[in-house]
Amino acid sequence: LKETARDRDKLKEMGITRILNAAAPKKNLKFLLGMAREKDLLGTVNTRSRYYRGLHITYCGLPSSYRRCFDISKYFMPAAKFTDKALRNPMSKVLIHCTQGLSHSATLFLAYLMICHDMMVEEAFDHVMKVRCIRPYFGHLRQLAFLNADLVRQ
Repeated sequence: LKETARDRDKLKEMGITRILNAAAPKKNLKFLLGMAREKDLLGTVNTRSRYYRGLHITYCGLPSSYRRCFDISKYFMPAAKFTDKALRNPMSKVLIHCTQGLSHSATLFLAYLMICHDMMVEEAFDHVMKVRCIRPYFGHLRQLAFLNADLVRQ
């Protein structure tokens, strides 16, 4: 959740070493100049690697949109690689988050399980649901189904 991602003390206490922000704001000129308005940042979690300075956290921010038709599939492979690289080190702990922890971050974690652990979409979904409630948007589930079909063909 975004609250955890913004709580430096909690992150330190949890031993988080990597953060994948699935709700990073788009880096346009207003954002880079620090002139972004609140409405420009709606549906995002406005943290960057600078926010975590001193915590020894590797940060990856993926700009997204909370429009239901958003194509999150372009982030499946980068998110899976980032997560897999982190989890190959037994000392690493990864926080994958979006604004509510239900759709964007869940979708990217499902893609990671499918790509790196050879799970079918249903198996990945069931695996995660045993631990926590997720509610990926229908459009994201459809994109995961396409990923599933691509992985089966390979």
